[in-house]
Amino acid sequence: MKKCLIAVLALCILLGVLSPVSVFAEEKGQKPGSAAPDLASQARSAILMDAGTGTVIYEKNSHDKLPPASITKIMTMLLTVEAIDGGTLKLTDKVRTSEYAASMGGSQIFLEPGEEMTVDDMLKGIAMASGNDASVAMAEKLAGSESAFVDLMNKRAEELGLKDTHFANCNGLPTKDHYSSAHDIAVMSRELLKHPQIIKYTGSYQDYLRKDTPKPFWLVNTNKLVRFYTGADGLKTGYTSEAKFCLSATASKDGLRAIAVVLGEPNTKTRNSEVSGMFDYLFSQYKVHTIHKTGDTLGTLKIEKGVKRELPIVAQENYTLLLKKGIAQEGIRHETVILDKVKAPIAKGQTIGKLVVYQGTTVVKEYELKAPEAVAKAGWWKLFKRTTGSMFSMG
Repeated sequence: MKKCLIAVLALCILLGVLSPVSVFAEEKGQKPGSAAPDLASQARSAILMDAGTGTVIYEKNSHDKLPPASITKIMTMLLTVEAIDGGTLKLTDKVRTSEYAASMGGSQIFLEPGEEMTVDDMLKGIAMASGNDASVAMAEKLAGSESAFVDLMNKRAEELGLKDTHFANCNGLPTKDHYSSAHDIAVMSRELLKHPQIIKYTGSYQDYLRKDTPKPFWLVNTNKLVRFYTGADGLKTGYTSEAKFCLSATASKDGLRAIAVVLGEPNTKTRNSEVSGMFDYLFSQYKVHTIHKTGDTLGTLKIEKGVKRELPIVAQENYTLLLKKGIAQEGIRHETVILDKVKAPIAKGQTIGKLVVYQGTTVVKEYELKAPEAVAKAGWWKLFKRTTGSMFSMG
């Protein structure tokens, strides 16, 4: 009887008699994009994602493995800014151009063998002009060779859980066994946007390289949306005869940041039009509900046998929900659950609790809370003094 009831309900949903409706959008589980119109009818593959929560609003063949062309450079830029934030690379560091890097065809900034540019200028050349030569020069700077850098790209893709991606070079020039998907590109784009300094490069419409030299090079962003769509500030275009016209774009409005990826578009006009429509749909239909802002105090972690007895826990990012406009959102509440008396040592980034968001009694979202710093185990003498001190204070 129970199986029959489930079958009937499933049939009703398929026929449109019943429709599962939610006032919130969840990163995993129910997809709010199921009722979205066909926003990218001309694209071979596409996805629309809310960058804040990772919620997928719309997707079309989003896991198809396709040539990504120069969108490949999103991973190249990601590894570069991660090295900068990690302290192993500086924007002022000089990058020398090898014969191999200078030999790259396609889009380029016409680097000469032996020419040196700063990391800052190389990032401009990659983000704005889609420089294949700049990408290889940067790869060689970071890993010693392009092949070693490609190994790092594939390792990072694995860490991000990208199942549809394999890199064979750092710039997206056509080659065997080099592919990705709209879904995976959206995920790596979201990761890149966690480094907001990248917007300085991807969001600029024009700039110069070699400005104070006899041969200044005028840069114009290959992504025209940064000029013609209000709020657009990235990320990367791509084109080869095999991949057709591709774009991973981002725009922000009213506290929302959208990521739209299209692969295999027939021309630039259609590509830009469909991505603009995807942005319009997200901004008109959804809104963001902030649970906590970065830096908000969430609670205190009690630590046993640590050099510190407790550790303040603050929000490491904005904790938000994506909500559908025009639907009441009663009963949304949240609870911070921090582990009780964790024993030292504690590693930086170690999970120490979670932020649980409810609608009524239903869990709609969970965020992991991580230790903001490492806490070493206290030595025996410190623990002895702490114990004896508490004994005497009791008297």
